[in-house]
Amino acid sequence: MREILDDIDRWRSAGKRVALARVVDVEGSGPRLPGAAMAVSEDGEVAGSVSGGCVEGAVVSEALAVLSGEAEPRVVTFGYSDDEAFAVGLTCGGTIRLFVEALDW
Repeated sequence: MREILDDIDRWRSAGKRVALARVVDVEGSGPRLPGAAMAVSEDGEVAGSVSGGCVEGAVVSEALAVLSGEAEPRVVTFGYSDDEAFAVGLTCGGTIRLFVEALDW
């Protein structure tokens, strides 16, 4: 989380809205542990990682939906069995749950 604070501060100082996605649960194998975070600015800039690349694009879409008001802050789930993950070229299976919310102070 600390590694993304400078980016969040810079975006907020520029008047941009920011969403935060945090890993809140992992079942099975997963690339990042609970607490891992990714911030997304309203214009799609990204800082941090919640999956090491496996689902980052989908998380950006979820974050932008929350920022635009299309979606409420919520827990989103991404997962594959180990066999499914290997079949599509991912290094891990398992399920991760993320809480996605806007940082509106």
